[in-house]
Parts: sequence; structure tokens; C-alpha cells
Amino acid sequence: MTTTQPFHDEPRSAVIKRRLVTVSRSVALCLIITALLPILLVGAATVDVVRWIVAKRPWMSVRVVLFGWSFFVTEVIGLAWLLAVWLMSGFGKDRVRLVARTWPVQRWWARTLFAAVRRLFRIELEVSDHDVTTPGPIIAMFRHASIVDNLLPALLLTDAKQFRMRWIIKRELLELPSLDVAGRRLPNYFVDRNADDPRREIRAIRRLADDLEPDEGVLIYPEGTRFTERRRRRALADLENRSPALHERAAAMHHVLPPRVGGPLALLDSGYDVVLCGHEGLGGFARIGDVWSGALLGRTVRVCFWRIDAADIPRNRKARIDWLYSQWERIDAWIGAQKAT
Repeated sequence: MTTTQPFHDEPRSAVIKRRLVTVSRSVALCLIITALLPILLVGAATVDVVRWIVAKRPWMSVRVVLFGWSFFVTEVIGLAWLLAVWLMSGFGKDRVRLVARTWPVQRWWARTLFAAVRRLFRIELEVSDHDVTTPGPIIAMFRHASIVDNLLPALLLTDAKQFRMRWIIKRELLELPSLDVAGRRLPNYFVDRNADDPRREIRAIRRLADDLEPDEGVLIYPEGTRFTERRRRRALADLENRSPALHERAAAMHHVLPPRVGGPLALLDSGYDVVLCGHEGLGGFARIGDVWSGALLGRTVRVCFWRIDAADIPRNRKARIDWLYSQWERIDAWIGAQKAT
């Protein structure tokens, strides 16, 4: 059975203080948006009509309002469910029961939000070679391109394949109370990307891969953040100073950010197979405002998986960095081919 031990050491007082703000904010926004939903929809529809008349833009304002409402309703229901789980586990004292009953909440949360995205924005999902994701344990490395693709691992691994994934999540997402509560109960790590001691963060990431069961895995986004052209230029400038050889390879990749090597290489020490995931169709949506443009509407999102046997992964650091870049070059080439079709 998966570990029930937390992978964090944040003071309890800081957790309580943060949740008093984030939980009350989410509940208040849910109530306000629900109460004002008819007015908000009328206003959004008016904006959409004007945009359609002036520029033939699709109706996105109504969709964004409905998704915002769906998000906060899902958040509040999830928080209520998590509270019930906490109460039924003896106010959290029975850690085994607490963890076991939190997994279904996580699966429901991701499934519900992605279903809302698919229906509101008429998204089609095509997945290739999904079967290679099993059996576990695995190290899953996903491309990161938008605010929407955060849901793909939970949908395609946690929900569809019943994997209990241990996530490496940026610490900023603790501002979402459902991720905060569920994510800290389960064996995840909220990484501080601006930590004074990066080696401490790497050690914590490495711990996530300890003692994985056949239905478990660790998820990491090696790029570290969502792809944008500005971030790509900044990453290339940084690489040019640190590693001219890697800069040359990264500059030849146009659809992905160069992978950060610290976390991925730490996880490779576990000796597990690696499952890589590329996807195309969700790029260009780094912020909510990007969704409002209408470009997301009616898209077909293509996802591909492939698996690398642990025995085929190099053992020394330099060769592993070369291997990791080769996998990202493969993802970049695959995305380019999809865009050309």
C-alpha cells in the first residue's frame, strides 16, 4: 500500500493561516458567482454578441463564466468531501483511512474539471499508445504547455489507469485549497522553485520515488513551467551562459522548453521505467486570458505516450542529460509533425 507519510515539513500554523484565507475565499467566490450567475451570463452574452458583430469572434465570455462557476463549485464540493473524509478518519488520526479515501476525491476532481473543459470548449481527445503506461511503478514525464494540461496526468493515469501518482507540484498551487488539502494528505511534494537550497528540493523529489508499488508512480514536468515563447527565449539565454552544447540542442527545439535536469535525474536514480507524454492542441493557453481569445474552441488534443525500460537508461550523469534531451527532442519533433497535419 502507498505510504501514508507526508512529504513536507511546513509548520502547521502556516498551513492553518493559509487555509483560513484560501478556503474562505473559494467558498465566498462560489456563493457570489452562483448568486450572480444569471446577471453574469447576461453580461457575458452581451459582450459575446458585440464581439461577434464586430469581429466574428466565437462566444467565449459565456463559456469562461460557466467554467469559472464550474471550477469553484467543484472546489467547494471537493473541500466538503475532504472534510467528511477527515471526520470519518477520526479527525485525521487514522492516516491509512485518511489517505485511502482521499484518492477518490482527487480522481473525481480531475475528471469533473476536464469534463467541464471538454463540454464547454468542445474539445476532442485522441490518445495514442495509452497501454504502455502500465504496469507500474513508473516515472512519468509530461510536457507542460498550458493551464489545462495539468489535468491530463490525473485524467489519463490516476483516473483511467487507477494509478496512485505522486506529484511534484509548484508551491504556488497551494493557493488552491483543494490541491492544498488533498495534495498534502497524499504523497506529493510542493517544490519551491526559488529555494535558497535547491539541493534540499532535489532530495525531497528523490524521496518521492522510494518504495513504489506496482500501481504507483511519480509525475514530473521536466520543463518546470508552462511553455511560452518568452520563457523559451529566457531559458535559452540562461543555457547559453551555462552550457553552450545544451544551448545548441535546445535552440533547435521550437515547441518545448529545454528540460531542467535536477528533478528528472534524481528520479532516474530509482531504477524504474520512464513513461513520457507529449501532447499537442493545448499550447498557447498559459493564462485564462488566452482562453478568452477563442482559439481553444473546437480543438482536437492529441496525446502520445512511449515507455523507456529502466535498463535502457544510462547510468552516469552526462549520459542521462543527453538521454533526457533526446526524449525532449522527440517530443518536439512529434509536436511539429502534428502541427503540420
